[in-house]
Amino acid sequence: MEDQKSKLLSRGDLFSMAVGQIIGVGIMTMTGIAIGFTGRSVNIAYIIAGIITIIGAVPQIYIGGTANFVGGQYSQIAVLSGKKMAGIYLYIQLFSALAISMYTLSFADYFLSLVPGVPAKLICTIVLTALFGMHLLGVKQAARLQNILCAVLAVAIASYIVLGVGHIQPDYFTSGFMTGGPGGFVLAAIYLTFAAGGAQYVVNYSSAAKNPTKDIPFVIIASTGVVVLIYAVMATVAAGVLPVEQVANQPLSVSAEAFMPKAVYTFFVVGGAMFALLTTLNFNIGMIVYPVLRACEDGWLPRKLAVKNEKYGSAHYILLVFYLIGTVPILIGLDLNTVANSTVILFTIIRGVIAYSAMQLPKKLPELWNKSSFYVCNGKLKAVCIFSMVLAALSVVVLLISTSTAQIIGNIAILAFSIVVALLVNKRVKLNPSFTENSR
Repeated sequence: MEDQKSKLLSRGDLFSMAVGQIIGVGIMTMTGIAIGFTGRSVNIAYIIAGIITIIGAVPQIYIGGTANFVGGQYSQIAVLSGKKMAGIYLYIQLFSALAISMYTLSFADYFLSLVPGVPAKLICTIVLTALFGMHLLGVKQAARLQNILCAVLAVAIASYIVLGVGHIQPDYFTSGFMTGGPGGFVLAAIYLTFAAGGAQYVVNYSSAAKNPTKDIPFVIIASTGVVVLIYAVMATVAAGVLPVEQVANQPLSVSAEAFMPKAVYTFFVVGGAMFALLTTLNFNIGMIVYPVLRACEDGWLPRKLAVKNEKYGSAHYILLVFYLIGTVPILIGLDLNTVANSTVILFTIIRGVIAYSAMQLPKKLPELWNKSSFYVCNGKLKAVCIFSMVLAALSVVVLLISTSTAQIIGNIAILAFSIVVALLVNKRVKLNPSFTENSR
């Protein structure tokens, strides 16, 4: 019989989860767009993007390293920024669950390019049932699956790098470098923070981690750093094997086709993209459970949903609800891509809310903050948090420029709905203590 500790996530499990979340199919398209902004200096832009992303995540590290917030970002916002703000965050988070169906449909598209004729709905149902079934067996099982998926994804990425490095043109640094000038380079770096980000959401696994206050800050920094370095090498290959004008604003498949044997090319484009989707999907299914579980206990949602399976410790009712949210739109043929993508700006704004929340640590949790391994003086705390808020604001500007009008309207509508519902439900919500001082 496993003890409770053995069922929790180790640092390695959390690292694998975070890497799987960061690496998505966006790398296949975003690199080419960034090459269009800055040419072959895209690799340096990736490094800068990684540094910006890590600095921007420091407020999250301050909070996560000070106490174990069992509901992840929901509990952090509730304790440090207030009940109403936590409610707004929760309802926005619920809308983001619609991305489950979007990721699954994208996976089916790639699968059907390999095996035409299989019903897409069948593929989607099998994938979602398998992933949710794994989470029903406990978060540790889902983490083991993530480790396997990340291993296959690593092979696909390694094939691109190993086969491509030898084909980089010798004039890399003398032709097509900094094509967009300083402005294009800065724009590329800010744009690529979207490819480098995502590790901070591992904080939502706090209650399932063995040593959250130490492991989660480490994982946020380490996973971001490792993935960004890999991205920088991939970007060097993408921009270097062909003239810049041939790869600018093109997916990685264009450069891959120039040097990969056909079988390996198929594995990279399809297998790599498919497993990137699966790792992101697997992470998001687990990530959304813990904030919702805590919110149910507080009263934002029906408390009966918070019941856990006695054997596996999984929130089976919550998982069932999200399984239906992911499956039903697919089965009835409802296209929710616009709605699913309409929380991107809002979650970028939430990064700013987390930074504001971190500024409240000396006021709201003075004793724990003073004992924190990440303690800094008030001046440094404010400087870092303000920088993170400015970065979030710049990211929102980039999104407003590049996002469709329909999705901007969607963000506004979801925000308005979340505010109204949070204000209506607020009176019957009673926040319970949602953090602990020490790790397990």
